[in-house]
Amino acid sequence: MIFLLTGSVGFAQQKAQPYVSKVWVADNGDGTYKNPVINADYSDPDAIRVGDDFYLIASSFDAVPGLPILHSKDLVNCSIIGHALLRQPPFDHFSVTQHGNGVWAPAIRYHNNEFYIYYPDPDYGIYLTKAKNILGPWSDPVLVEEGKGLIDPCPLWDDNGNVYLVHALAGSRAGIKSIILVKKLNAAGDKVIDNGVLVYDGHENDPTIEGPKIYKRNGWYYIFAPAGGVPTGWQLVFRSKNIYGPYERKVVMDQGKSATNGPHQGAWVNTQSGEDWFLHFQDKGAYGRVIHLQPMKWVNDWPVIGIDKANTGKGEPVLFYKKPNVGKTYPVETSAESDEFNTTTLGLQWQWQTNPKPFWSFLTGSSLRLYSYQIDSTKNYWEVPNILMQKFPAEEFSATAKLNFMPRLEGEKTGLMIMGADYAYLSLVKKADGIYLQYTTCTQADKGKPETEQELEKMGIKQLSIKAISDAVIKIRTSKLPDPAVIGNAGSFFKNPEITEQHFLQLQNNFANIPHYHAANQRVKVPAGWLIEQCGWKGKKINDVGVHAMQALVLVNFGGAKGEEIFQLAMKIIQSVQEKFSITLTPEVNIF
Repeated sequence: MIFLLTGSVGFAQQKAQPYVSKVWVADNGDGTYKNPVINADYSDPDAIRVGDDFYLIASSFDAVPGLPILHSKDLVNCSIIGHALLRQPPFDHFSVTQHGNGVWAPAIRYHNNEFYIYYPDPDYGIYLTKAKNILGPWSDPVLVEEGKGLIDPCPLWDDNGNVYLVHALAGSRAGIKSIILVKKLNAAGDKVIDNGVLVYDGHENDPTIEGPKIYKRNGWYYIFAPAGGVPTGWQLVFRSKNIYGPYERKVVMDQGKSATNGPHQGAWVNTQSGEDWFLHFQDKGAYGRVIHLQPMKWVNDWPVIGIDKANTGKGEPVLFYKKPNVGKTYPVETSAESDEFNTTTLGLQWQWQTNPKPFWSFLTGSSLRLYSYQIDSTKNYWEVPNILMQKFPAEEFSATAKLNFMPRLEGEKTGLMIMGADYAYLSLVKKADGIYLQYTTCTQADKGKPETEQELEKMGIKQLSIKAISDAVIKIRTSKLPDPAVIGNAGSFFKNPEITEQHFLQLQNNFANIPHYHAANQRVKVPAGWLIEQCGWKGKKINDVGVHAMQALVLVNFGGAKGEEIFQLAMKIIQSVQEKFSITLTPEVNIF
């Protein structure tokens, strides 16, 4: 996970047209695709088709918002469109970190013009949330069955009018695992009404069988279920003419000679043209569980998933294949990764580590404002709640953040982190004598191990935060961005439509020989050489200086100056402009 610490942050700009990742695109552009079709951690997927639209959901554990919903028109190009859980119940329980707990393998179905999502919380039971529209609003979750260890539910509305629920058990809570149960639901589908029937015990042949999905086809009841463990397991299918069995068993896909380990647990979907496909995950350790798409066909009323070169009835996964036939071609699209934070809502890729407090963050319309939050003594960030994260988009990528840091207290920090049980981050840290750039690592954070800090550089700015703007603001850029054009662009953020040529003339009378007034953006441009002469800064290298007429905003780019020298030059600017304009300035120094 990439995550942000406190500060004001912006990422690369999002476009209005469908977002296309720069690091992973499954659509090869020639009528074929490559796996994984979603190269991000969407564990335990389930999917359905409604009309021409495919929807996929996944486990979210303790991440909030939870139960992500992805949309696709062709099973290859997809994007995240929402979440079914804006806050996770019980609310107090999930106000602190609950790693590995929360939402486990869910199921989504469409029945009577409503979307149903059943999801398990292994500590509380099986929940149901519903919506008329896939984008919500989603109903408050209700407990369909309360109890520890009830996991991986999936409903079936039978053509005989009965409603059933299939699920598994978690040994860590129930004390028993590797079994599949079928229970009856009431007509509304929101309450289990019997004790159920054990339809399969996998202890002998299929240890850790779980994640069942139930379907009906040609009079047969089918239960698709993974077994053998997450990294190395196989995909099973059971069939019976009776919902309660007995069921026949068949392995329909395993790794075989492919490079895809543990290809299992997912969803059968079909296209408008009658093709069958299977979506499943592949476990990649700390990276997460990514989503693969496999061709599927029916042979003698058994599904064969992947490619069955030997005609054994058991397939193995493909890495490249022709795209599904959905009747037309759709644009390339991926889930958003970058975020400019220039709207009033967070991008859908972002999740907190717990139910968030309302004051942790605010969107201003041009940036994301994160506030520091007092936490109890902790050795590392593993249990810290106010962490904002998104999933890795690929195994190799770069991340860039632009931020303002205005700390009030020693120890406050802001930065960019790769988060996990082992993690690392770069941060700016407020200390008594200034701001420092640090590189921090932590190994076995989940076991309470402390961080290791490496101090890289003192930033050299003594005064990083003084209260809000009064009559003027000083903004200083370090030599990291020496292009004078950057300064001009920065000035455009401070345009004031009330500035007129008359104001400029009045200013010119008070501040003799100002050479340039830009009516288009109501700014006064002051050449560096002129200001050097006026302020007595001969010998100092200053690329460009702009003065905002109404607020006396001075934008400065120092080429080659660093640290203490920048701070001293800033103070000179403040003093000089105060004297020339006879106004009081309130400095605010930002590092870019």
